[in-house]
Amino acid sequence: MGSQTVNAVGIEARVQGRGAWVFGVAIFLSAFLLFEVQPMIAKMILPWFGGAASVWTVCLLFFQVTLLGGYAYAHFVSTRLSQRMQAAVHVALVAVSLAALPIIPSSAWKPQGAGDPAARILLLLTLTVGLPYFVLATTSPLLQAWWSRENFPPFQNQSGSGTRKSPYRFYALSNAGSMLALLSYPVVVEPRVRTHTQAVGWSVAYVLAAILCAWVAVSVRGSAAAQPEKNTLAERPRWSVRALWMTLAAIASALLLAITNHISQNIAAVPFLWVAPLSLYLLSFILCFDSPRWYRRSIFLRLLGVALGGLAYALSDQFGHAPLSVLPPMFCAFLFVCCMFCHGELARLKPDPKYLTGFYLMVSLGGALGAVFVALIAPRVFSSLTELPIAVGACAVVAVVVVARDPEGVFRPTQRRVHPIVVAIAVIATVIVVSLVLSSRDTYDYTRLKARNFYGLLRVYDKLASLSIDKIPDPVNLFDPPDPRFRELVNGTINHGLQFMTPSMRRFATTYYSTSSGVGVVLMQEGKRGPLRVGVIGLGAGTLAAYGRWGDYYRFYDINPLVIDVANHQFTFLRDSLAKIDIVPGDARLSLERESGDNFDILAVDAFSGDAVPVHLLTREAFELYFKQLKPGGVLAVHVSNRYLDLVPVVRGAAERLGKKALVISSGPDDDKEIFSATWVLVSAQELPYQMELMKAGEVTVSEGPRVVWTDDYSSVWKLLK
Repeated sequence: MGSQTVNAVGIEARVQGRGAWVFGVAIFLSAFLLFEVQPMIAKMILPWFGGAASVWTVCLLFFQVTLLGGYAYAHFVSTRLSQRMQAAVHVALVAVSLAALPIIPSSAWKPQGAGDPAARILLLLTLTVGLPYFVLATTSPLLQAWWSRENFPPFQNQSGSGTRKSPYRFYALSNAGSMLALLSYPVVVEPRVRTHTQAVGWSVAYVLAAILCAWVAVSVRGSAAAQPEKNTLAERPRWSVRALWMTLAAIASALLLAITNHISQNIAAVPFLWVAPLSLYLLSFILCFDSPRWYRRSIFLRLLGVALGGLAYALSDQFGHAPLSVLPPMFCAFLFVCCMFCHGELARLKPDPKYLTGFYLMVSLGGALGAVFVALIAPRVFSSLTELPIAVGACAVVAVVVVARDPEGVFRPTQRRVHPIVVAIAVIATVIVVSLVLSSRDTYDYTRLKARNFYGLLRVYDKLASLSIDKIPDPVNLFDPPDPRFRELVNGTINHGLQFMTPSMRRFATTYYSTSSGVGVVLMQEGKRGPLRVGVIGLGAGTLAAYGRWGDYYRFYDINPLVIDVANHQFTFLRDSLAKIDIVPGDARLSLERESGDNFDILAVDAFSGDAVPVHLLTREAFELYFKQLKPGGVLAVHVSNRYLDLVPVVRGAAERLGKKALVISSGPDDDKEIFSATWVLVSAQELPYQMELMKAGEVTVSEGPRVVWTDDYSSVWKLLK
């Protein structure tokens, strides 16, 4: 008995002496790599799926579900296997995971057509990065379990005395590593390192982390760290408490994905807009699990009331066009407050270290359920972005439940009345639920169509035109009286097409495509030479088909099958056009790569006015493909009107690399005719012969100015923010 005690004490001293920093380094490095790979792999596959913001949402779903699998593995191994089996199984898993390196996705995963690619993305991620990510996900809970048993072994303090070192601070350390990875990627890695080099460098770092984790597993195989504990005085958490763990984690996860989706769909699907919300989500974990002093319930409940009310207002129509300096920071601030509440309550409810892995398992299960709700269920169940209001309302409801269940920190000991904070949050929850019901009813009163799929939310409105009846041209015949309406297509918050309903004006080119726009002048002037073959990347309502004449051929490319259906059935530009019209579903660049060259006299690239900017359509390789598809002397017209990003330098940079000339045409609005301000960049091998016509249309800027060159292996939008 004495020799066993001496041996145990020796093992404990050995692990405590050198193990603290070893465990800490292994946990920190694994967490860093775990979150460094997320924006990296998402950016690598983003071009294959049209640059849609939902690609990142599906990636987050994969990461959450794989994290759940890693936590479930850690829980099973640490509670069911013997000390030597734990080490043997984990070392074997680490060794097998090395076969997946380097994490460079194969081009065979590129989709061949249109449709919902969520399942393809999940399978791609599983086979490319799934096993290494799974191993990294197991590190934090498994090593924390081993460490807690080194510091809470059954033989250590039979008398109950001694210092107990909490393993939960390792959880804060883990989230600190994750946050550092996320912040470093858009600031340090993305602007300076090509994606292929990023993947190779990450793979090398993973090998080092794998060796370290395997060494830790071997070093504790003979100690109490690997022994499943059966005798303890700690009370097993009730199922109601476990359900609350899961619910709090699910709400925070759903808010994270829903807010990220809301921001990126209306600005751009780029890493730094994904990173900011996720970093704040992790920061809340760090603060709440580092020390109780960071989360003061009475303070954060008041802030929660402000945040929930602010989110309810921010989701209203009045706030849909807030500037870039307001929209993302405001949503991120509200997200941080909500996450501090959810994760602060989780920290208050954390169990004895014996149940540590079970606690992390329920937290990860909640995170996965929140991700599944936003990424998979919501796009198929709701016709609008309803998941964010639902998550906001759920957060308010849970806040009331949590405070009612455990009033400590809110109520004074002698206080029996309901606290005003609880009343305010309950009112906010009621208002959100009622507004959801009312908005769903009102929307269908004035909306012709509302539909949603993987690529975003589409709405079609019928509105009264500002053009007075007396200014409308005479009807085509007496049986077609003037119609004062116009029909509008909105994708997210961006107008993607508008058509007058009166028959005599149905072929009138509106919004960004008027006769005074850059593309309008090019189509009319080039058409003087004879029939045209025109390619258009981005269908919208099909407005450019209004320029089609007898003998012309127009081919539209669009990745979103819902847009194709709306253009065909809600608008008449396509069927009214005199040109022959073809529509090619799927990503435009992948479709063009499969076609022979010298197809078009004019190629219009119209995919950057809003929503998620598809970066892969602006790279040097993309422009090489465009000019391969253009006939000699053909014109490339790139639409760069964008509220948040100045894309002109990117087009100039690509044109200069290819030895082409770039001309920027900025035309003004005409509210009566529903014509918007528009900026088009015309790229051609030689100067266009109709300079005077272009100058009459709007402000003409030659190719002087800054230049930014993007490639398929490198892009960064930091310098392009307006």
